[in-house]
Parts: sequence; C-alpha cells; structure tokens
Amino acid sequence: MVFGWRRRKTSPHGNKKKKLRELAKMEFAIPDHFLCPISLDLMKDPVTLSSGITYDRESIEKWLEAGNFTCPVTNQVLGSFDQIPNHSLRKMIQEWCSQNQTHGVQRIPTPKIPVMAMEVSEILFSVSASTGRLDSKGCLESVQKIQKWAGESERNRKCIVMNGTANVLASAFDRFAKESFEKNASLCEEILSALNWMFPFDKETQWYLGSETSLNCMVWFLRNSTDLSAKQNSILTMEEVLSSGDHKYAEELAKIDGAKEILVEFIRKQVSPTITKASLMSIFYMASSSSSSLSEKIKFEFVEMGLVSLLVENLVDSEMGMAEKALGVMDELCGCEKGRRKAYENALTIPVLVKKLLRVSEVATGFSVSAIWKLCKFASREEERALVEALQVGCFQKLLLILQVGCGDETKEKATELLKLLNPYRAGLECIETVDFKNLKRSF
Repeated sequence: MVFGWRRRKTSPHGNKKKKLRELAKMEFAIPDHFLCPISLDLMKDPVTLSSGITYDRESIEKWLEAGNFTCPVTNQVLGSFDQIPNHSLRKMIQEWCSQNQTHGVQRIPTPKIPVMAMEVSEILFSVSASTGRLDSKGCLESVQKIQKWAGESERNRKCIVMNGTANVLASAFDRFAKESFEKNASLCEEILSALNWMFPFDKETQWYLGSETSLNCMVWFLRNSTDLSAKQNSILTMEEVLSSGDHKYAEELAKIDGAKEILVEFIRKQVSPTITKASLMSIFYMASSSSSSLSEKIKFEFVEMGLVSLLVENLVDSEMGMAEKALGVMDELCGCEKGRRKAYENALTIPVLVKKLLRVSEVATGFSVSAIWKLCKFASREEERALVEALQVGCFQKLLLILQVGCGDETKEKATELLKLLNPYRAGLECIETVDFKNLKRSF
C-alpha cells in the first residue's frame, strides 16, 4: 500500500486568527516613553529630573541612594536632586492601562505624594509644642499622622527616621510618662509602636528611653497591658535601649520592682517567640552588668527565681535564635556560685549543654563551651561528677572537633583548658554520638 503525503492547505480562517493574534500583540506593545529607562518596566510614578529625563520614582531613588550624582541617560551631573511628578505622563499611562484591560493590564493607581523633609519637620515641631504644653491629645494626633505616613511607603519611613523623629518621640514619651502612666497610656503606647520601626536609636534617644521614668513606664505596660502588641512594643524598645552597651540602663531596669519577675514569667509562659527572645536578651544585659557587685546580686535573684532550670528545659527543644539567647543567659548565670550550684542539681544541665555544641551556631557553641568550662573549672570535690558527666556524653571529642574546624580565640582558650580538665577522667568513660558530627564542615 502506498501512502501519499500531501501538504495540508491552510484554512483561510486560520490565517485570520493568526493575523488577529499578531494584531493584538502589536496593540499590546507598551509605548517606549511609558517605560522607565532604568528598570525598563512600566512606570507607576513617573518623575522628571533636572536633566529633563523622566524615570519611575522607585528606580531613580535607588540610583541616587547608591551615591550616584548623574542622570543615568544623559550622564550629566545633576544640578538638583528634586524629583518633579510628571502628572501628564502618569495620566497617559493610566489611560493606556484602562484601554488594555482586556489583555490583563491593571490600571496603575494614582500614587500618593511622598512625605517631604519639611513636612516631617513641621509635624515634629507640633509634637514638641504639644509635649511642652502636656497636650496629650494634640501629641497623639501628630504621632498618628506620622504612623499614617510610615504606612504608605518605605521611602516615607526613611524620610521620617532621617529627620530625627525617634529623638523627638523619645523625649515626648519620657515627658508624658513622667506626668502619669495611666493618664497618658494611649499616647505612650502609640509612641512605642512608632519607635519600633526606627531602630537603631542614637545616643540621645537611648538617653530619653533609658531614664528611670521611661523604663518604669515600659515595665508598667508589660505588667498591666492586656494588648499583646503593646507588651511586644515595650519589651522590644527596652531591649534596643539595653543593647547600647551602656550598663547604666540595665542597672536602672534591674532596680525597678517586679521587672525581673516579669521577664522570667514571660520565659516561663512563652507568650510569644518575639517576647521570649527579647526577655532573654534583657536578662542577659542585666546579668552582664559592668558593676561586679550589682551583677552578682542580679544573677543571684534570677537564680532564686528558678531561671537555671527554666533555661535547661527550654534548651531541650528550641530553635536557633532562642537557643543562642538562652545559652548566653545560662553562661552568665554559671558565672556565679549560686547559679553553678543550681546547674549541678539539674541532671539535664551538662547533657543539654554538650548537646548544643556544634548543633546550633558558632555563637551558641561559644556560650556552651564557656558554660561547661565554668561548671568544670570551679567544681568542688563533691561536684566533680560534672566532669564525668561531660565525658560520658561525648564532650571530649566535640571539643577536639571544635578546635579542628575553627572557633574564636576565647572559645579556643576555654576549649583547650577544658580538654586538660577532662583528660584525667577519660579512662572508660567516653561516649561518641556520631549523629552530632554529620554535615560538619571545616572553616579552612
């Protein structure tokens, strides 16, 4: 049987459909002058520079923020960084989008005018004036306006922060808190909410927020507020102030009645991961206070509240961020005799600390080594079983591996001394858990 292959005739209807598709593509092509010269995307907020060239605002702002002083197209040095909205072109783009909705093009909404430095200065002047008069209502309205601007765009937030807003708000917070926590609770809560996206703080802002009055107000929110976000904003602001490195803020917080108990309770109840982590960091800053006598007193109080056992329980099953912070606090508490005694009493302490070696992060390993070193170095004759326990759960091999893969100088020094302390007890006591060494990479 013979098969004859013949060219199939093209249907006139097929040609018509093809032409319609090509025509649709041609109609859908975006006009060149609607495209941003930088991103080559359809402009949403066209602005014109002093060079006469129009760009999408987001693209040209990134260009200028990167330290460029020229027009990307003409390469001429810009005489001014002013970005003038091109309303005519924007309207043309919006009309074109409306005409091409059948092709899935969505109409670009009219962009909101970005806040200018002058407007920020004016609203901050209003905040300062209201603070001077103790006009909480007027101040609240100004802070809410700042919050509204911040919610509109990231650019607005940058503009607000760059003009010293955090400093003015911190001053207002301290002043109204000094008058009355309860009376000005709504205003203080709104200020804390605004300050939470203005990290990090400058020294003057930290000074206002680290005052006795301001810290008392934050503790008051932690104790009395029923709103979880208010508690979170308070403790995050508190943590940011304590992280400045100035120990006087941590020491001031430690003096406030009930502050330490609240932080421990947050760790016990696990209200939220954010609050728990911030509580751990706040305790860490207080426990590592520069004043040795005060630091010992603070550590003793935390140990008396059962924090050592609480940390061990949390470390059994915790994610990286939580484990790092918990180990940092544990290391600090093991620096005092009472803390070590409580650690010896808990059968899980040594196994958990050894388990965290090489398991979490370099930071966590450093804290774990330091805590184990303190427990072994300062162990009395009755407490020498800590060294035996460390060997039984594979501490010796892990320390050797830590030295091989690389670590910080302080960790290296403590790991080396630990090996010397453990070596006399090695005979017949070692245990290796190979699962801990999986996927381990050298640092060289």
